[in-house]
Amino acid sequence: MVKLLKPSGGSSGPEYADDVPYAAVSALQSKYDYLLLVYNAGFHGSSRAAGGPAGGSRGRTDAADSSRQSTKAPVNRQSPPPVLQGYVGIIDHKPLKMHCRSCSLVTSSGHLTGSGRGDEIDRAECVIRMNDAPTAHGYGADVGHRTSLRVIAHSSMQRVLRSRHELLNASQDTVFIFWGPSSYMRRDGKGLVYNNLRLMNQVLPKLKVYIISWQKMLQFDELFKRETGKDRRISNSWLSTGWFTMTIALDLCDRINVYGMVAPDHCRDPRHPSVPYHYYEPRGPDECAMYISHERGRRGSHHRFITEKTVFAGWAQTFDIHFYQPSWEPPSRTPGNRTLGATGGKVLVAPAGGPRQNT
Repeated sequence: MVKLLKPSGGSSGPEYADDVPYAAVSALQSKYDYLLLVYNAGFHGSSRAAGGPAGGSRGRTDAADSSRQSTKAPVNRQSPPPVLQGYVGIIDHKPLKMHCRSCSLVTSSGHLTGSGRGDEIDRAECVIRMNDAPTAHGYGADVGHRTSLRVIAHSSMQRVLRSRHELLNASQDTVFIFWGPSSYMRRDGKGLVYNNLRLMNQVLPKLKVYIISWQKMLQFDELFKRETGKDRRISNSWLSTGWFTMTIALDLCDRINVYGMVAPDHCRDPRHPSVPYHYYEPRGPDECAMYISHERGRRGSHHRFITEKTVFAGWAQTFDIHFYQPSWEPPSRTPGNRTLGATGGKVLVAPAGGPRQNT
């Protein structure tokens, strides 16, 4: 049983989704507030393992954006979706069933600001986003309004709860996949994130909440090692939410259009534009400064953003992956036949230093 910390005063806030009875609003609000208190108490002092800075401003407002949000994607009626092992329902423990012919994978990069790509992004069958990246408050014209899948790091859960009215209540058709270290996801009552995800799903039972199993997490680690030659633990590396999102997209999607991801050598160009790490934090850290700092970091744990993008560029030589805003293509290389790893039904093969191809 999850123990709740009872606040001293009452709570109030905007109403929840239309299908929640008015009489239950205050109870739901209170449970949400309890959940935030539990998470704050348990997470305080823990090391941040993923995601970007928690601060920043979402200064623009546009009330019409919220009403325009729609998470319903075109339905593929040709065949039932395949079972994807490794993504487990938080309540029923059943595996995820999902397939998309085309996907827009939307990063959180400042390169998306002013892009006007929103309609283009929303035309894909599925739209994939990361952590608490917003679509309301005027951002929809650049990043789209729909969300089919949201991949969330355990360290971003607190920010998602704070933005619950936008990200949760208006997202009844969205699939949420949370990832985190096994100590936070354990099911014996001691997993902080797991416990709070179950509570959240009890408060909003229509939410489609999944976690990445520890077996799948080990596969992601092994895939990183095989693709880069680096052991994640020995090199003090934390896989980024971008890594998980791209590999999950390979499981789900036939074609992937990635928006806002730069080429691996982008930050080496002294003429590269300065953009914020997150489009919704315009005064936040510079994207390239963040990438370079993490890539060179040796003390403590760091994301290897540039290394990951080098891997993605290799995958794009084989799979139907395309990059926009900025637009770029990976260099062509000669195919080979050494198996490096597997993602879903896609087998990644290549010679040493060579590209990947489907087999």
